[in-house]
Amino acid sequence: MLEKIIQLDKELFVFLNGLGSESFDGMWLLITKQLHWTPFFLVIFYLLFKKLGWKHLLLILVSIALMMVFTDQLTNLVKNSVQRLRPCNDLEIKDVIRIVKSSDTFSYFSGHAMNSTAATMFVYLILKKYYRYAFLLFLFPLIFAYSRIYLGLHFPTDILSGYVFGAVSGFIFFKLYSYFRKKYFPESI
Repeated sequence: MLEKIIQLDKELFVFLNGLGSESFDGMWLLITKQLHWTPFFLVIFYLLFKKLGWKHLLLILVSIALMMVFTDQLTNLVKNSVQRLRPCNDLEIKDVIRIVKSSDTFSYFSGHAMNSTAATMFVYLILKKYYRYAFLLFLFPLIFAYSRIYLGLHFPTDILSGYVFGAVSGFIFFKLYSYFRKKYFPESI
């Protein structure tokens, strides 16, 4: 059963990765870097500040920082335990795929997918009561994580697993944030 899933995962990866072309490689290399998303993050922080103020924004930033430490450590623990090769290093498919970027680290699961989904879930749960279209925030992890398939760095199950663990992490940290918000800022609820 697991072998069948892995084989289907590789076939889906080869298909999705094969949709790329050299003319778009530069764009996807830009998309995959967190630093290039800074304007997007600044807009989100402004929206949070506008609705909640400085004290809550500071609590949100601390919560996100702690969440990123947690998700990074969990990702590293899983990657080093599972030790799945990245597509760009998988001898079975590396000669038939487009490798735009390579890495020697392990693949399962995607830290990009987990971190971006955790942050998005966390922020979405805060902003959804203020903004009708807050769900559009989920375009960020979809685009961000797809870049990893495009570049040849992650299989689809790496991305999907990162999404699941990220969504759960974002939800848990939102609950922790809500607890501390109620405890230390009860006047603003």
